[in-house]
Amino acid sequence: MNQDKKNKVDSRQRSAFGNIEQMHPLRMLLYLSMMGISMLFLILIIAFAQSGGFSTGFKLPKFFSISTLLLLFSSYTLGQVERLYKKDKLKRMSKYLGLTLLLGLFFIGAQLMGWRELEASGLYFTGKAASTYLYLISALHILHLLGGVIFLSFLFFKTVHMASDSVRTLIFIRDPYRRLQLSMLRSYWHFMDFLWLGLYLVFLSMS
Repeated sequence: MNQDKKNKVDSRQRSAFGNIEQMHPLRMLLYLSMMGISMLFLILIIAFAQSGGFSTGFKLPKFFSISTLLLLFSSYTLGQVERLYKKDKLKRMSKYLGLTLLLGLFFIGAQLMGWRELEASGLYFTGKAASTYLYLISALHILHLLGGVIFLSFLFFKTVHMASDSVRTLIFIRDPYRRLQLSMLRSYWHFMDFLWLGLYLVFLSMS
């Protein structure tokens, strides 16, 4: 009986290693990058929590709440992209890519407006440690999201170009590299969305 259990465990381990070996190097690089980003923000959140917190009466900027809703909605619109891709509806897919891109840009704009709210309330980057970490964490998240925005922009314009011709549409849909790009974009974008949601909840709990 014990030998059977051991064989099952060994089989699962071989299966797990086999999946890793079959993984595309670019996807592996993406996952490693996401792990590194997670560790960076975990360290910053711990430092933020130990910084002493905000002064009494502090309220998280309203634009931070607005930006959170925008980014969560962008996850929904990007989710529609994969569905439309599987149905070969490239023109509608390009519209959702464009909408996701706009929401990402609006998120960044809302974050910057949130900084203005912080300044108006007397919290500056060079002020208390807690406010410095708040600016720093927000800025680093924007910086990492910009990587996704740039790649999303490339895919958006590429998709619009390919959707204008039926032959190019067929080539685009059947190209496994495009499928990989869309899958990696979806993984990274959802990761950045839920990373910000976690950061937002931490900020909210300390306000």
